[in-house]
Amino acid sequence: MPETDALTESGGFSADERAAMKERAAELRAEGKKGAKKADGLQDVLGSIDKMAPEDRALAERVHVTVTAAAPELLPKTWYGMPAYATADGKVVVFFQDAGKFKSRYSTLGFQDTANLDDGDLWPVTYALKEWTEAVEKKVVDLVKTAMS
Repeated sequence: MPETDALTESGGFSADERAAMKERAAELRAEGKKGAKKADGLQDVLGSIDKMAPEDRALAERVHVTVTAAAPELLPKTWYGMPAYATADGKVVVFFQDAGKFKSRYSTLGFQDTANLDDGDLWPVTYALKEWTEAVEKKVVDLVKTAMS
């Protein structure tokens, strides 16, 4: 009997989501290689940014510059094929997801549970990002610095 795509039909993983998971698996395999250099992470991030649509690329480049300036201790790496910034032990703190990745109407800036953004019992960890302004940059700097505190 031919295999049906029941997950996709029932709201499961899309082809894009499956591709992102395959990318992440490849990233994990690559991280296990001895002698991997930290510079490889930067090159991977820059390569992922280069593949983005021009509008997403402009946002991702600003995010990259801002995050690396606000928290130079974070190491660039790709995470599910997206630019991300991790602690020395490899735990992702902040990531950028371009709108084109999953055909969304806006890009997002997200934080993992390693980020110290806790504020009571409920706080945001993902932010819609449509345009880069001075106010947006200030907010991103504040969020990254708080995340690392």
